[in-house]
Amino acid sequence: MIDNAISRLAGYAFRSGLIEECDRTWAINTILDVLKLDSYTEPAEKDWETGDIELAPILEELLDDAYARGVLTENSVVYRDLFDSELMGRLTPRPNEVREKFHFLYKDDPEAATDWYYAFSQDTNYIRRDRIAKDIQWKAPTEYGNLDITINLSKPEKDPKAIAAAKNLPASAYPRCQLCAENEGYAGRVNHPARQNHRIVPITINGSPWFLQYSPYVYYNEHCICLNSEHVPMKIDRACFGKLLDFVRQFPHYFVGSNADLPIVGGSILAHDHFQGGRYTFAMEEAPVETPFTFPGFEDVEAGIVKWPMSVVRISSENPERLIDLADKLLLAWRGYTDEDAFIFAETDGEPHNTITPIARRRGDKYELDLVLRNNITTEEHPLGVYHPHAELHHIKKENIGLIEVMGLAVLPARLREELAAVADALVSGADLRSSELTEKHADWAEGFSGNYTITRENALDIVRKETGLVFAQVLEQAGVYKRTPAGREAFLRFLNAAV
Repeated sequence: MIDNAISRLAGYAFRSGLIEECDRTWAINTILDVLKLDSYTEPAEKDWETGDIELAPILEELLDDAYARGVLTENSVVYRDLFDSELMGRLTPRPNEVREKFHFLYKDDPEAATDWYYAFSQDTNYIRRDRIAKDIQWKAPTEYGNLDITINLSKPEKDPKAIAAAKNLPASAYPRCQLCAENEGYAGRVNHPARQNHRIVPITINGSPWFLQYSPYVYYNEHCICLNSEHVPMKIDRACFGKLLDFVRQFPHYFVGSNADLPIVGGSILAHDHFQGGRYTFAMEEAPVETPFTFPGFEDVEAGIVKWPMSVVRISSENPERLIDLADKLLLAWRGYTDEDAFIFAETDGEPHNTITPIARRRGDKYELDLVLRNNITTEEHPLGVYHPHAELHHIKKENIGLIEVMGLAVLPARLREELAAVADALVSGADLRSSELTEKHADWAEGFSGNYTITRENALDIVRKETGLVFAQVLEQAGVYKRTPAGREAFLRFLNAAV
């Protein structure tokens, strides 16, 4: 009986703190309104009062019923997401209540504020716990530490009907992008996610108005996004360094970083200024400085080259202003730096190539900046980028190497769940890797490592995953502008000596 599911949803909202006990009748009536029902009988058994309540099965039951009655017109994931976001949006507290609670908690303890806000963002189903749980994750040991590998299954793929419907929609510039503050409470469309259950928190970074929210896809623990209150393009500059360091001053338990501001080496959204952060220790943070370096005039700042597959300068000091000054000098020097012997070109035909991916964190009383040197030059041999995964690695990773990958977390496409399992099965059975669409693109790779192991049904998938991690390490090496060779280190030091 659908009344049981309605009762449990209202009970879930109460148990999660989204509504008060006195709101129950209102909550049931607002659920009825979304479901286009005009009657309800309270179940005799109130099974929501004790034990754990799983939200996903409740929503599934309500959506199945809505589809059966014609209230939900299409039964694909896009339309179901639009519908259940409306349901949860009706039960989500208003923005002023959320902001008041966050800032009340922040006054005493920033960590308590983010703990509450992160749990709240899951309780509203903005972060879909059931989908995040489906992501496949593992650690891959490499010479650079344990890299994180994830096959992302939580971001839904659009279905053909939704794609067709989107083509018939009139052009819309509202919200201007999926990061804009105007997404808060937005009902969504087939080509834009619903955000009725989404709440953002205003923060001030380096004197300018920004917002804090969490990523709905959570690639790592407490994966947050800081977004400029205005829809302005990404820009790596002195002010950017100041904002990053001011954020970790206010939230010392979080790191924060910015994607680079050029295509190929930047993120997927360059049109809206934003950072990504969270509470997670990436392999990059644990990587040591292997070549200390002292910059003239900045003898008080600890600096050096990090043992990492990409080209990283780490600087640290108790005084953030000193880091801003040095980072700005390094950025300006790198923007205009050309070293033809190392195939580093500041620009070609007027197109700039050099930029930086910066990451900020606290380490005890010190502030720390990792400055990752990036270059987006392309050639006929490497049309997607010289410092980008090369063609022989595209069977695993072809997409841009953004901030998250730079720090040591591979976000791999969903297709690899089935493909890697098929490779493992073929290695066990001895099947021809080139005879299947699932394994053909991986054949050269798998044949290359299979002779190094005694492969059994019990260990095959673990071996394939380990080797996938080693491919990701190669991906990061190819994205590094200075290679980890004597010649590469000499070229890296040439830049550092010329920079300040």
